[in-house]
Amino acid sequence: MTDKRVLAETLHAGYGQNFEVDQVFFELDTDHQHLVIFENQQFGRIMALDGVIQTTERDEFVYHEMMAHVPMFAHGNAKKVLIIGGGDGGMLREVLRHEGVEQVTQVEIDQAVIDMCTKYLPNHSAGAYDHPKAKVVIADGVNYVNETNEKYDVIISDCTDPIGPGEVLFSSRFYEGCKRCLNEGGVFVAQNGVSFMQLHEVTTTAQRLQPYFNDVHFYSAAVPTYVGGIMTFAWATDNKALRQLTAEELRARFDVSGIKTRFYTPELHQAAFSLPQYVLDAF
Repeated sequence: MTDKRVLAETLHAGYGQNFEVDQVFFELDTDHQHLVIFENQQFGRIMALDGVIQTTERDEFVYHEMMAHVPMFAHGNAKKVLIIGGGDGGMLREVLRHEGVEQVTQVEIDQAVIDMCTKYLPNHSAGAYDHPKAKVVIADGVNYVNETNEKYDVIISDCTDPIGPGEVLFSSRFYEGCKRCLNEGGVFVAQNGVSFMQLHEVTTTAQRLQPYFNDVHFYSAAVPTYVGGIMTFAWATDNKALRQLTAEELRARFDVSGIKTRFYTPELHQAAFSLPQYVLDAF
């Protein structure tokens, strides 16, 4: 038996996963949530918010590469990008790897998340917050997309699960605001939970997105610490052609970019839109 502290994830009723806590680097109740960053021998440094695993050093690249590069390479010419959430900095890091991007605006509700992740999860942001193209706004994401005068080519909602502060980022008002500040032919993507465990998120998101976009779909990736099977990502745009790009077209864009990835490939990009029947039936 071990006398180490164990963090038991609380996302799903009656089912979960445990992480031994080898060392706590930071723990705090912020104005919005309980945040802890700790070391685990299997996954390295881990951040949890309100008992739910948000990111780990070992597998974050799967999530961040698929969330960033699928919309970026599909669009092909994104100049201005908006990230909602993403306080760990991993999404900002990946988007900034696209040299054609002129500005990336990140709207994060909690400065404490950025500060702690920069200090204790430095490999996630890898200096992205100091990049001259990065602009950080500490604000409520829903209010921002409904009030800003800026327009964006790609919007990435790197939010927590739809509980607590993250719940509003799955609302119709949020999606309406995103459509409002998206350039013509732009793309919106959002994390949408592990579909086998959270199928209602697929159903609800599809219903709420469809009034605002001509092409609403999902794509997927398997992220080890987001247990229960594939994670789905919501996809919404008025340009249906962006989801129909061939692997050859995507490969050409990818090769020209010079970006080196650990998970994303153009072939995987295309295949990620092929979904299990139970997910298709849900929306």
